Amino acid sequence: MALDRQTFKTRSLTAVFFVLIMAAGIFLHHWLFLLLFSIIHFGCWMEYQKLMGIIHPSYQEITPVHKYGMAAAGWCFMLWMCNQHFSVGGFTMHAAGLYGGLLLLIVLPVAEFLFAKNIEGRRMLISWGGLVYISLPMGLLMAMRTAFNTDYSPDVETVADLENGLKLSVCVIVSIWINDTMAYLVGSLLGRRPLSRISPKKTWEGTIGGMLLAVVVTGLLFTHLLFKNTGSYPPVLWYSVAAVSAVAGTFGDLFESKLKRLAGVKDSGKFMPGHGGFLDRFDSLLFAIPCVSILLLWFI
Repeated sequence: MALDRQTFKTRSLTAVFFVLIMAAGIFLHHWLFLLLFSIIHFGCWMEYQKLMGIIHPSYQEITPVHKYGMAAAGWCFMLWMCNQHFSVGGFTMHAAGLYGGLLLLIVLPVAEFLFAKNIEGRRMLISWGGLVYISLPMGLLMAMRTAFNTDYSPDVETVADLENGLKLSVCVIVSIWINDTMAYLVGSLLGRRPLSRISPKKTWEGTIGGMLLAVVVTGLLFTHLLFKNTGSYPPVLWYSVAAVSAVAGTFGDLFESKLKRLAGVKDSGKFMPGHGGFLDRFDSLLFAIPCVSILLLWFI
């Protein structure tokens, strides 16, 4: 598969702007982190519902309350997964997510009963699928951002929580970016054997090369360059997080490609020229975060 120079140029320019926005949201302040991924959460939800409406036309008949209410319910879960570092005047986002979620738990079924033309189980199943596919990983990401501290003690919650949570979150994101970028480059230059009919442009050479480079580069970055002071975290943790992220992220990419194939569309959206929509950009993250969270429960 030859390297398309114009496509590569467009993707590169868009990626630079994208990385700057992401870096600002991730590193400047934990509130910006929440804002950034809240926007991503709602963007993914809108695209997911659009794809599902194409795959299952009856889903297009959901009421606005259902459409936006389910996305809001997922956002409440994100807030509920935050800890006390996210608070305003003593009122935490954790509490806001709890109360908002309980309210929606009452309002949404009543609104569906009153305003929906007909109540179809498939529609609810699709919406609940969105909660698992999008909101669960985003909530786990918020927990990861603030849930881990240097001495492993759950009773100690200081600035160290934010620092170590930042390192873990960034490790997942960086390893996925490296995996995606290297898989694209290696596949474009050396790719010969298609990985799957779901995504014909992906090759075995690109996939394996991307994974290996993601593990090696991310591991070296986090053990020797970017974050030398990793507290009690052993170096093997960073290599493990990178490996799990790369493998799970690849499956996440294939899953979203399957959704697009079923819908008959090339991209889930158009907010990033050369990269597609929110789901196109964060499909790997949605699969990687739950898997990494399970790994962290074992490590920490």
